[in-house]
Order: sequence, then C-alpha cells, then structure tokens
Amino acid sequence: MVDHPRLEPSVTHIAAADGLGLAVEVRHPSGSPTVLFAHGFGQTRGAWHGTAAALASLGCRCVSYDSRGHGESDRLAGGDYHMEQFVGDLRLLAHAEVRKPILVGASMGGLLGLIIAGEIDPQAFRAMVLVDITPRWETAGVERILAFMQAHPDGFASYAEAAEEIALYMPHRAGRKSEDQLRPLLREGADGRLRWHWDPALLGGLISESERYQPRLMAAAAKVQLPVLLLSGGRSDVVSRDNVDEFLKLVPHAEHLELPRATHMVAGDANDAFTREIARFVGQFSAQDRSDAVPV
Repeated sequence: MVDHPRLEPSVTHIAAADGLGLAVEVRHPSGSPTVLFAHGFGQTRGAWHGTAAALASLGCRCVSYDSRGHGESDRLAGGDYHMEQFVGDLRLLAHAEVRKPILVGASMGGLLGLIIAGEIDPQAFRAMVLVDITPRWETAGVERILAFMQAHPDGFASYAEAAEEIALYMPHRAGRKSEDQLRPLLREGADGRLRWHWDPALLGGLISESERYQPRLMAAAAKVQLPVLLLSGGRSDVVSRDNVDEFLKLVPHAEHLELPRATHMVAGDANDAFTREIARFVGQFSAQDRSDAVPV
C-alpha cells in the first residue's frame, strides 16, 4: 500500500431511512480502497480507532460508525429495535460510498454483513472480514456478554467504579481504562450516575429474536461469493472450533485465521496482530486498484 500521513478523523451525522441520526467517522477521505467498519453489539466505533488509524496511514479510506442506539448515534423513540433496521443502516452506508467498500464486521456487524452479502444485496461490498463471528455461535458466551451488559442498570458512581467492573469482566487485559478512555463509553444521567452508552431497550426485542436468525444466517452464508476472511479468537467463548468448521463448509472459499491470544474482543485483545492481518487482506485490493489505474 502507499504511505500517507495519518489524518485526524472527521465526524458527521447521516440520516438513516427512518430519519434516525447515525454518527459516522471518516479517516483519509480521498484514500483507496474504502474500508467500512461495523462494530459489535454494545460497542462503538471507538473499537476500531487503532486499526482505522493504521489503515488510513497506509492509504485507505476508513469509515466507521456508531450503530443506532449506540455511542453518539440516536436512540430509537420507543426502543422497538429489530435486526432489519441495523441491516438497512449498514447497507445505506455501503451505498453512500463512491467505491464499493470492504466490510470489517465484528460480531453483530459481521452478521449484518452476511445477511446483506448473501441474501439482500450481493453487490454491496467488495470483500468482507468477519471478526469472531459465524452464523451459529455458542449461547453460553453470548449470555456472559449480556449478563455484563445487564449487571448495572443504575450505573456507576464514578469512572473508577466502571473501570473496576471492566477489569473484572476482562481479567486477561493488563491495566485499567482511564477516565479519558471511558468517557465515550458512559453517559452522565440527571442523577449524576454514569451509565453505558447503549440504549437499555436494545436488550429487549433485538436480543430476544437473535437466535431465531441462525437458519437465515446459515442460508445467507452459503450464498456469499465475495472474498471473505474470518478472524477468530483462540480464547473466544462465542465462536468455537466447531462453529468455524461449520462456517468453512458453508463458505469454502473463505480464508480463516485464528489469533491465539484473543478472546471474542479480538480487535482490543490482539490489536497489532489483528491490524496486521486486516492490512494484509486489504492490501491485495489496494494493489489491484493500482494495477487497474495503470494505462495499458
């Protein structure tokens, strides 16, 4: 890839089909190829900061966003969230790009990509990276995540208290998050308590309907034709080796790499290795773009 200076991100709000505002962050607006990042349930676009900054410095246009009900994106009045809304948002952002993007989707973001690429709109993406997610997953691992998300409905008295809870949830990570790192993840309520950035209503309908999507996701995966890289965490309790093997039978042309030290939170657990593999995969499309630009 071609070296470019690291550019500061710009953030705008884009209206979804129903008018809800999505916070969208762009690095290196004139870069190529375009990489579109879709985070997991309960995360924000901040999950991609390190990788997006590195890819932008290598010449890529990097686009990340907060899913509806997450981070700085709007919350849905009434809280009636459903998978189709999230699918529509991602598809809208893909088609907003001049160049067909390469999707990097973690967990929920990867599932949305599978539905789009295999069922709704096979031409939406140029290629796809699935980050520790397959059409079928381990229920116990997901339940552990949800238990953490539901554990503190009254929030925290301080950033230090929140940092303590995160450290207990992820004991494999050294150190604790600072107040600056936690600010984007917490909101201060009228009562002075700090609560997570996501809309509590997300834990209702969207989650209750998630497992019934598995047959649909399996069928969609079997129809995916574009280049696919599956990056799994060797210590993940959400995606097992059986899940990976099943996925590779559905998508036999997919490449699979396991990052041994990573849990389900692959991007944060093994950021250097994760970024290196993303850059390698994306790099083949950068080389292709340069080749296409050379006059014959």
